[in-house]
Amino acid sequence: MTAKAKIITAAEALFDRHGFMATGMDRLTAAAGMSSRTLYKHTGGKAALMADVLGERDRRFMRHLDVRSVDALFVALEDWVRTEGARGCLFLRARGETGGDLPEVAQAVAAHKAAFHKRIDEIVTADLGGHGDPALTEQVLVLVEGATAASVYRGPRAVMAARAAAASLIARTRS
Repeated sequence: MTAKAKIITAAEALFDRHGFMATGMDRLTAAAGMSSRTLYKHTGGKAALMADVLGERDRRFMRHLDVRSVDALFVALEDWVRTEGARGCLFLRARGETGGDLPEVAQAVAAHKAAFHKRIDEIVTADLGGHGDPALTEQVLVLVEGATAASVYRGPRAVMAARAAAASLIARTRS
């Protein structure tokens, strides 16, 4: 594992657990097992590191959502919540903590949410046999985002409830 990959892995765990603003560089250097000089050399600073962490999270999350049906989307989300933890959306938490004032973070969040919307649209379109439905895409997107947020206090049950609601929407759209 490269030094930068080691830093990103350590930083993601800390940011996810403690938040971006509450995680100081001293804690990051200790978790990565390197000096602050080495950390800054590989990251350029905390805002850039935050953007790198979000970029890596985006890659992993989007690979996890490599599915072809809405039902499989919720199965993948439930698996994500069980394996990664139920602390809500790291992207929305980053946006909330920084208020959109850090361009690197705001750009990483915007890019993820645009790609996420596109992925949901692809899944909905595939599930409907190649016929897109923008309204259904929005409804499924809101169900996924809501389930992610509610899983913080309800656990995987929130995802199961959203999965059932999505199944009803899909069935209604097909009929």
